[in-house]
Amino acid sequence: PSPASDGRHLFALWSSNDCAAFDLDGNLLWYRGLGRDYPNASNSLGMSSSLVVAEGVLIAQVENDSESFTAGLDAKTGVNRWKLDRPKRANWTSPSLFQDSAGRTLVALQSSKGLAAVEPASGQVRWSFDRGASTVPSTTVSGGRLFIPSNGLTVLEPGAAAETPKELWTATQLRPGTASPVVLGDRVFTLNDGGILTCGDTTEGKRLWQLRLKGPFSATPVSAGGLLYCVNEKGLVQVVDPAKLEGEVVIELDLAQTVIGTPSIAAGSLFVRSDEKLW
Repeated sequence: PSPASDGRHLFALWSSNDCAAFDLDGNLLWYRGLGRDYPNASNSLGMSSSLVVAEGVLIAQVENDSESFTAGLDAKTGVNRWKLDRPKRANWTSPSLFQDSAGRTLVALQSSKGLAAVEPASGQVRWSFDRGASTVPSTTVSGGRLFIPSNGLTVLEPGAAAETPKELWTATQLRPGTASPVVLGDRVFTLNDGGILTCGDTTEGKRLWQLRLKGPFSATPVSAGGLLYCVNEKGLVQVVDPAKLEGEVVIELDLAQTVIGTPSIAAGSLFVRSDEKLW
């Protein structure tokens, strides 16, 4: 799981369901053993849902085949503010923050059942999308819309409060693999595990082109400067220029180490974590 920050504190969740908060100097503020408190919350491959923080609440999706739940932890203390029972099925997706048409912040919880929109402070479910969704790639938020790995790829436009969101389109040809969807301008990109990068338009979900990359992939591509950075499991960074007619790999960098996690971009740099080091 990737850590989260509210700008003043850093929050981390491990595959063991141990959760901790630190200040920005690395001092431990609190520690919560969710694996101790909920000993049946686990799956055979390990947990990997990343955290998000909003309105003073840390949202942790601990969803699995047995003791499945999502908890809102007080960011100052780590104590439960709320806890929701969730579908009992192994789930590796991460929560996503978005705003409804009234500007209210909500958190999208994705599962095999679909998507639930929840108030971060209270845990109240405002609305749900019940047509099923993937349990591996996560929902991407862009331009006030939700790009959900459901029946391929489904795009929702949230309304206000408990209003049912508007379904804009569904495209079976834009089905992602392990990597989550990426939106860049008026284009959406999905990457399957074998290395097929598919480009679609965000207006109606029409498939525009496909490009075969060197796979396999677990990490989600990241974008900067109009380019896509795709890192495969063997550590090969492939930089794609999506402005080319059919997309084009313009440069490669071989780190020659196993990379499963998604890279991060900050301070004019690309940060890649392999199984041995941080690049």
